[in-house]
Amino acid sequence: MDLGLRDRVAVVAAGSKGLGRAVAGALVAEGAKVVLCARGQEALAQACRELTDAGGRCHTVVADVALPSDVARVIDEAQRVFGPVEILVTNSGGPKAGRFETLTPEDWDAATRVLLTSVVNFVHAVLPSMRVNKWGRILNVTSIAAKQPVDGLMLSNSLRAGVTAFARTLASEVAAEGITVNNLMPGYTRTERVVDLADQMAAASGTTPAEIVTRWEAEIPMRRLGEPHEFGALAAFLASDQAAYITGQSIAVDGGWIRGTF
Repeated sequence: MDLGLRDRVAVVAAGSKGLGRAVAGALVAEGAKVVLCARGQEALAQACRELTDAGGRCHTVVADVALPSDVARVIDEAQRVFGPVEILVTNSGGPKAGRFETLTPEDWDAATRVLLTSVVNFVHAVLPSMRVNKWGRILNVTSIAAKQPVDGLMLSNSLRAGVTAFARTLASEVAAEGITVNNLMPGYTRTERVVDLADQMAAASGTTPAEIVTRWEAEIPMRRLGEPHEFGALAAFLASDQAAYITGQSIAVDGGWIRGTF
């Protein structure tokens, strides 16, 4: 299937590792021109080399999505190098784990800037050109926690739900202009973030990371963690011409972990 992504300009936040890297790889494989941003220059350079070696077109910008000025700089740089941004993939590292009583006001402020405010800032930066061109794809990487809260992830549960509500509202506002807005909800996927989360939860509960992963796998009907490329494939499809009638949705890639009917 030709997804119609050749020469489309995409920005993938937190694109040097994990799910962001998988999304970037899927887009590049379809011929898109991709700008990656992340905080670590070395990891960004490595990711871009891999994509370029595979025949893709890639550019990197070192940036912290929690800083509005950095978000604006990423989009300005993308437009300078490749042209107006047509596909936006918002993404970030997850906030610290913890129950309500363990979290400080500073933790809440920091998590809000990373998870919610960064999405709003990215959308502000790309929406004008998408409206002019009557075409755009906005994909927000959230989490299964946005739909079915995960114990011990107070910050993620709360703020990713906020992103979901923002995206659903925006989707209705821009649908008639050829712009779709969707959320991708990864489940437990074999990434650096999940390894770190297993470490944190093991330390808090006095067990081992391997035991935490075993517990997760027991909760997943497929009895395994997801692989990043499985997530990237959905992102590429939702960014495509074929997905033009899909908007305002939150789609889980979780091996069946979410048990709700809707």
